[in-house]
Amino acid sequence: MNHFAYIREKVISILADLSDAGTIPADLDTSRVSVEPPRDPEHGDVATNAAMVLAKQAGLNPRDLAEMIASGLSEEAEITDADVAGPGFINIRLADPFWWDRLADILGAGTAYGDSGMGSGHAVNVEYVSANPTGPMHVGHGRGAVVGDALAALLSKAGFNVTKEYYINDAGVQVDSLARSLHLRYREAHGEDIGEIPDGFYPGEYLVEAGAQLKAADGDKWLDVAEEVWLDPVRHFAIDAMMALIRQDLAALGVVYNQFSSERALVEAGGVDAVLEALTGRDLIYTGVLEPPKGKKPDDWEERPQTLFRASQFGDDVDRPVQKSDGSWTYFATDMAYHLDKYKRGFPDMINVWGADHGGYVKRMQAAVSALTEDQGKLDVKLCQMVNLMEEGEPVKMSKRSGTFVTLREVIDQVGKDVFRFLMLTRKNDAQLDFDLAKAVEQSRDNPVFYVQYSHARCCSVLRHAAEMFDEADFTPAALQDADLSLLTDSAELALIKAMAAWPRTVENAAEAHEPHRIAYYLQDVSGAFHALWTKGAKEDTSLRFITERNKPLTLARMALVRGLATVIASGLNVMGVKPVEELR
Repeated sequence: MNHFAYIREKVISILADLSDAGTIPADLDTSRVSVEPPRDPEHGDVATNAAMVLAKQAGLNPRDLAEMIASGLSEEAEITDADVAGPGFINIRLADPFWWDRLADILGAGTAYGDSGMGSGHAVNVEYVSANPTGPMHVGHGRGAVVGDALAALLSKAGFNVTKEYYINDAGVQVDSLARSLHLRYREAHGEDIGEIPDGFYPGEYLVEAGAQLKAADGDKWLDVAEEVWLDPVRHFAIDAMMALIRQDLAALGVVYNQFSSERALVEAGGVDAVLEALTGRDLIYTGVLEPPKGKKPDDWEERPQTLFRASQFGDDVDRPVQKSDGSWTYFATDMAYHLDKYKRGFPDMINVWGADHGGYVKRMQAAVSALTEDQGKLDVKLCQMVNLMEEGEPVKMSKRSGTFVTLREVIDQVGKDVFRFLMLTRKNDAQLDFDLAKAVEQSRDNPVFYVQYSHARCCSVLRHAAEMFDEADFTPAALQDADLSLLTDSAELALIKAMAAWPRTVENAAEAHEPHRIAYYLQDVSGAFHALWTKGAKEDTSLRFITERNKPLTLARMALVRGLATVIASGLNVMGVKPVEELR
């Protein structure tokens, strides 16, 4: 249960009653009515702005309307207080039994707690990583992979029908360069001294192995033939070899896709032609010359007539080229075809996770989606800022394997998949992130991964000790639902339950905003509430210790609390793609 949404329904019901009584007009627009945590927890459990946003429509003073709503709320069994504050806010305090019921809900639902029907099965396509198939993934790709994967899991938990997709950029000059780089290593595998790797070629050592694989597969078939003979088959071999590397990196990160789509296959199937035909028929394609851009000239600008898309009609700054003067397609044209293809496959809602270097590309792509779908499709782009990789505060040197960057696999091998995934979500995607390899594995409360995992492991430890002391007791979630939860009366115990009960709202809000980092923040907050209770029992009031040898009913109630917390943490970590640990070593 999202208790904020539940109380909002109560408020809307009271407004309906007031309308039926003729006290306020009928059919008020309640879309802006919200129920949220109050700024100061001392003021209550939830607060509503209902009177503030509806007073004008109702023709009443905000405080007068607030008093009417508060009066109705006070009659609800779950509500102990509904107080009007300031110009008309209503602070609401919920009764202790309400919170005990929420704990029982958690125990009953297990890690499915927080699942929501908000998405109503609506189809959403989440495309992420989509790195050029020119080598292994780097740490920046890893951040995009985690953000996209966690966002997809979050949307699924919120009730959306999510497809996770990887777009293979297997057309264009970069894969031709890859093919030439591989052919160079292929010659090297045959004993040729290739000297220094030329500019424009990929220098990474990963191509040494690929060159040996090509030799093993085709022998000397491509040694003494012209480039136009070997370029296409070597390109195909290179793309397959690099995608195998990328898939290995993704597997190491725990990322699994529903679909891989090929740019080359899309173009060959006439995808770009379909775009041009659709837009030309609506007079959105024309031949013209673009004004010279201010500052640095983009790659797609030419001072000559080009085939242009009227992107400026759909929110972009200028019109954009789709076909160059030599007849070749721009990258933008193929990307338009890809997004039209996604829409035709049944995805009106699309989310792309890109690197921050694609920031200038967002407006034009959103304009394209708007035009191609006649405003029926929507594209949200999440830009991931760079990751600063450090070791004890010092920048990490580049990888010999890649030649230009530190590979994702090297980092995962050092810190582990779960640590990497969690830390990638400790900052919002558009904020720069410092990743210190030493601090990532540090066992201290300053390390958010350790802090949250320690909470889960501590819960598991407490449950084990309770089972040893009361060996005849049943500590399963189903049995703990029947514990006397009314024994949980201390403010710190109730504060923990309230923090746990905020999980469904967190899921829905994070899903609506497309912000998976909120999950990491929430887990740190709920872990903080747990550690506060632990400290209070250890240092201030020993009667609050979780296990009381001579009071089995109280111990069972507190084990319900502990089990509930472990469940909520596990539910959150599942969204992040992180395995909760039962014991820290």
